[in-house]
Amino acid sequence: MRCRYTMPFGVELTDQGSAQFRLWAPGATEVEVAVTSGRNRIGAALSAHGDGWFHTVLGNVGVGARYAYRIDGGLLVPDPASRFNPEDVHAPSMIVDPLAFTWSELAWYGRPWEQAVIYELHVGAFTEAGTFRAAIERLDHLAALGVTAIELMPLADFPGSRNWGYDGVLPFAPDASYGTPEDLKLLVQCAHARGLMVFIDVVYNHFGPEGNYLNAYAPSFFNPQRQTPWGAAINFDGPDARTVREFFIHNALYWLEEYCMDGLRIDAVHAISDDTQPDFITELCATVRSRTRSARHVHIVLENDRNQASYLGRDAGREPLLATAQWNDDIHHAAHVLVSGETDGYYADYAKRPLWYFGRCLAEGFGYQGEPSAYRQGEQRGDPSVHLPSGAFIAFLQTHDQVGNRAFGERIGHVADPARLRAAIACWLLAPSPPMLFMGEEFAASSPFLYFCDFAPELAAAVARGRREEFARFERFATSSAPIPDPSDPKTFEASKLRWGETETHAEWLELYRHCLLLRHQYVIQHLARQAPGGSFTVADERLLAVDWTLGGGVRLHLRANFGEQPSARLQRPRGQLLFELEPAAADDAGFIRLAPYAVLYTLETTR
Repeated sequence: MRCRYTMPFGVELTDQGSAQFRLWAPGATEVEVAVTSGRNRIGAALSAHGDGWFHTVLGNVGVGARYAYRIDGGLLVPDPASRFNPEDVHAPSMIVDPLAFTWSELAWYGRPWEQAVIYELHVGAFTEAGTFRAAIERLDHLAALGVTAIELMPLADFPGSRNWGYDGVLPFAPDASYGTPEDLKLLVQCAHARGLMVFIDVVYNHFGPEGNYLNAYAPSFFNPQRQTPWGAAINFDGPDARTVREFFIHNALYWLEEYCMDGLRIDAVHAISDDTQPDFITELCATVRSRTRSARHVHIVLENDRNQASYLGRDAGREPLLATAQWNDDIHHAAHVLVSGETDGYYADYAKRPLWYFGRCLAEGFGYQGEPSAYRQGEQRGDPSVHLPSGAFIAFLQTHDQVGNRAFGERIGHVADPARLRAAIACWLLAPSPPMLFMGEEFAASSPFLYFCDFAPELAAAVARGRREEFARFERFATSSAPIPDPSDPKTFEASKLRWGETETHAEWLELYRHCLLLRHQYVIQHLARQAPGGSFTVADERLLAVDWTLGGGVRLHLRANFGEQPSARLQRPRGQLLFELEPAAADDAGFIRLAPYAVLYTLETTR
């Protein structure tokens, strides 16, 4: 099987041995293409075709040729729809033949969402080599752990050799520091062979600060009337917005169809400005749904600080209408306060009732469902979510954001009470919401995950200065002698790489994750399809948590957990088969139990 996604942007090879070049440049008067193929150098003008489009067809130009566009006789720029830029974002693009890669797993259709156990990873820091091919060597570990999907942090070509990926400027080109397009396809194919889905994180709310040349020839890509933390907002609803929207919709389809990805994680939906109806996210989700083969499972995950339930609606069969699920930051924040006691910044919203918010997220989805947020100066945040199933909310204790946005990149295990953390892990991994792990957390990785980048010197200095100023406002850094790691220092990136020998030295943590995920696969997942919306929960004295869910077929899942330092009061043992026990419960003949400190109990109640 060979896969090529045909689109109006970029370069397409023809059956006649020629190449068609297309560029949308509404701000340019003239466009030329400069091609280098072996020792041959070819220059040709593109003809204007109206609405800002420029086209030409050149013969005897094939795979491997480098090309760039000259704008109005001056600036040379790479193709914004480049499939590959082997010499980085300022250099010419390279012509790639998507049909050169043969896909072997003809029977792969993905996995249904209820089976999702997601593992977020950064390709560069996941292994010592930091490449697509090196990542293949760790797929067996993930499959044995119980992971069913890997979520790759953004791959779009970024400036330099190291970056989180959110500074990408060529959305169709996997960054060359990780390998070639064929290497990425091989990673996807090898993951599928092990039963692993592959999601890619895509960034449609901004371009990075270096290497983005669109303003030189397509300024209508941006709306200067609307500003984001990264500059002018992308133009999704102004003049020429139709082409801009299609650029990103084609990008989504390109990853799903040409690279056979199983899903997308769409970054910072709350930072996309769009007043049209339907808005861009709605149109994107609807387009993906309409193009997906009925037998193929494709999933769309959102990051959305606004907690908007409207994107997460289900049809009569409880299948997603638009997005499949959303990252549930609320459950992370509540759990973080619960196990670490930290209340800085946005954690302040959970400081008084962390266990209550944790329970609400497990049972109902969002922690904030329209209540005022003190961190946001009393602004109401979120929509009611109890009408949605647990599958609409991805739960996690760590992500690249929540670790990497700390000054020293500390993971939850570096700041949490171990007993509380074990209890939270057990509660989270066996709950109905799809769990997501951040790379290395399963073996309590000691390596931090720091913010790193590789910009040109002037921008790099500004980023380092801004980072120091940002954290200087925090009291614990104002009095600390430890310097904030320089994001541009290669040592910062090297320090963030996983140390895989810790799978043996930290084996007790790895065993906890493996055991919980094994139980999830054996006993819970089979009941998650068509799960009833919402659960119920109670919290006593911010110590004792009780959550009850109705799963598919009327099966009931019960959680009882004690996050206190003393044994719980006498309570009724939940019905059903014992599924999991962290610290044995003291039981009496009348069916009552007392939970030890930091004990977790799960039971599964069936009608059989």
